[in-house]
Amino acid sequence: MLTEAKCSPGPGAGCIWPVWEIHPPHPGKAANRQRSTQAAAVMDRFRMLFQNLQSSSESVMNGICLLLAAVTVKMYSSFDFNCPCLARYNALYGLGLLLTPPLALFLCGLLVNRQSVVMVEEWRRPAGHRKKDLGIIRYMCSSVLQRALAAPMVWILLALLDGKCFVCAFSNSVDPEKFLDFANMTPSQVQLFLAKVPCKEDEMVKDSPARKAVSRYLRCLSQAIGWSITLLLIVVAFLARCLRPCFDQTVFLQRRYWSNYVDLEQKLFDETCCEHARDFAHRCVLHFFASMQSELRALGLHRGGIPESQELPEPPEDLDGGSGKAHLRAISSREQVDHLLSTWYSSKPPLDLAASPKLWRPGLNHRASIAAPGTKLCHQVDV
Repeated sequence: MLTEAKCSPGPGAGCIWPVWEIHPPHPGKAANRQRSTQAAAVMDRFRMLFQNLQSSSESVMNGICLLLAAVTVKMYSSFDFNCPCLARYNALYGLGLLLTPPLALFLCGLLVNRQSVVMVEEWRRPAGHRKKDLGIIRYMCSSVLQRALAAPMVWILLALLDGKCFVCAFSNSVDPEKFLDFANMTPSQVQLFLAKVPCKEDEMVKDSPARKAVSRYLRCLSQAIGWSITLLLIVVAFLARCLRPCFDQTVFLQRRYWSNYVDLEQKLFDETCCEHARDFAHRCVLHFFASMQSELRALGLHRGGIPESQELPEPPEDLDGGSGKAHLRAISSREQVDHLLSTWYSSKPPLDLAASPKLWRPGLNHRASIAAPGTKLCHQVDV
C-alpha cells in the first residue's frame, strides 16, 4: 500500500516521501482459501469415484454388497434378543432368528442386483438370430449368488460367534449325562431346567452352576462352528484366488466379457429408447402446434397485421441437425415402435457387425453425446 507524502512548513523543513507498506494477508482469508482448495480436492475425488462406479457395473454391485453387510452388522448389534425359555418354542425361536433374517437379506441382495434380472431375461428370451450360451448364464448366476450371499453369511457368522441364538435353539438338546448337577433331578425337571438355561434372570436357574455350565458348553460349540465356517470361507477364497491363474483363462475371460456385454447392451438399449421417446414426444408436440396454425387462421385468431407469408414456418424435422439421430427419426409411428420393441425381445440381432457395416460410422461413442447411444444400437434394432 502506497502512503501519501507529508511535508513540514518552514525553513529547513523536510518531507517524508511515500513508501510502500506491506501488510500480511488476513488469516481468515487464507484459512477460507485453504478450506476451499481442500473442498475442491474432495469433490474431485468423489467425482472420480462416482465416474468409476458408473463405468463399472461390478463396482456398483460390490459397493451395494458391502453396504448390505454393514447394514447387517448394525441390525444385529441393535437387535434385542429375548428367548421365550419354553421347551416347545426355544428351538423355533432360535433357529428362526438364525435363518430367517439371512433369507430376507438374501432376497434383498437378489432384488438390488440388476444382473439377476438380466440373467433371467437372458435365460428366458427366445433364441432368435442369437443363440443362448448357458456358460454365460452360469457365470452370471455365480456372480449374483456370491454377492447376494455376503450379507446372509455375515448375519449367520455374527449369530454363531455371539452364541445367543445357538444356546436358545439347542438348550433342550443337551445330553444331561454330561453334567453331574442333573443326577438328582427327574427327567421332567431336567427338561424344564434346560428350557430355562437361556434366561439367566429366571428364579429357577439364577446363580445355578448347572445353568452356567450348559450355557458355556453351548456357547463354545457355537463359536467353534462360527470360526470353522469363517476359516473355511477364507481358505476357499484364498485357493480360488491363487489357483485360478494356474489354469487356462480363455473361457473365464470370454464369459466375463459377454456377461458384461449383455448387461451393457440392455442399458444402452434402455437409454436409446428414452432418447427416442423424448425426441418422438418433442416432434409430436411441434407438429401439433404447426397443425394448429391453419385452424387459427380459419377462426381468425392469427396475429393481426402479419401477412401469412411472414408467419413462422413449420419446424423442420431435423431439429438437432446431427446424423446420429437419423435412425432414431426413421421410427416415427406407434406401430413402428411396437414392432421394434417386439423384434428386440423376440429376435435379438446376431453379434456380427460386418453383416451391417453401413449402420456403423467411425468416431461414434456412447459417452460422447446423448445421441450416440442410439446410433450405436440402431444396427441391432433396425426393422
